[in-house]
Amino acid sequence: MESFTIISSLLVLGFMFWFFSTNKTLQLGQHAPDFRLPDQQDKIHTLSDFHGKWLALYFYPKDDTPGCTKQACSFRDGLEDLVHLGAAVVGVSVDDSNSHAEFALKYQLQFPLLADTTTRTAADYHSLINLGFVKFARRNTFLIDPEGKIARMYLSASASRNSTEVLADLKRLQAKESYKNS
Repeated sequence: MESFTIISSLLVLGFMFWFFSTNKTLQLGQHAPDFRLPDQQDKIHTLSDFHGKWLALYFYPKDDTPGCTKQACSFRDGLEDLVHLGAAVVGVSVDDSNSHAEFALKYQLQFPLLADTTTRTAADYHSLINLGFVKFARRNTFLIDPEGKIARMYLSASASRNSTEVLADLKRLQAKESYKNS
């Protein structure tokens, strides 16, 4: 019985360590971590490529899975509205460029899907789930302002509502900024 208690305690402590170490987050107003990653066409993108624009940077677990497809297609369908407001959309997962190319072609995704095969960018954004034998990105989205600062975070984002939440917040943030400047 005593060994069961010790093992149970170790399992609980291990779970707590994993939970709290994977739920770290960045802060609003903080400069977003830089990245340098290839997209589905092997074109390299960096955070500075989006300087002067709003950026919806969304992390997702895996290409061509139900939730990730729903989220990507939602951003695809709302892309025109986001672009009209001066925003770009970029998806990131740990899948490779070939997987991204197939996914983008299949669902006609007209925005970059970045291949974070080293998992460094997902880790920098505290969006990496590392189970030891498998790693994947947590469904988190960061709305980054034109100066490269984090304006909004959507942690454990809803696959179906994420793009509409980003659009609504972008409108609010721009209205607030417009009010400040008038």
